[in-house]
Amino acid sequence: MTPVSLAAIIGTVFMLAVGQVLFKFAANGIDIAQKGFVGAVLLNKWLIVALAVYFVATVLWLLVLRKVPLNLAYPFVALAFIFVPVLGHYLLAEPLRLQSLLGAALIGAGVWVSVR
Repeated sequence: MTPVSLAAIIGTVFMLAVGQVLFKFAANGIDIAQKGFVGAVLLNKWLIVALAVYFVATVLWLLVLRKVPLNLAYPFVALAFIFVPVLGHYLLAEPLRLQSLLGAALIGAGVWVSVR
């Protein structure tokens, strides 16, 4: 795998993690009582940005899969289980527990083993 492919894979996974944080912002911003469910969802700026980020991530993932075998690229998706809690901690003030850090270390080791 080339360094460019690796960067594209990690970039894709990071964008998916950012998308998850944006989905959380979107969920927190849904006010069904004021706009109704459909209006609250369709007019939610965080949801629109999250979907745009997911769209770009999907296009990048397709470009990655043109060059990298799926069985080599896909294990990196597990890195989202590392990125999301860290982003949640810094952007949403969610607690970052020791169990999450230990789990992240195990996942990182698993990704390393899978791609070796």
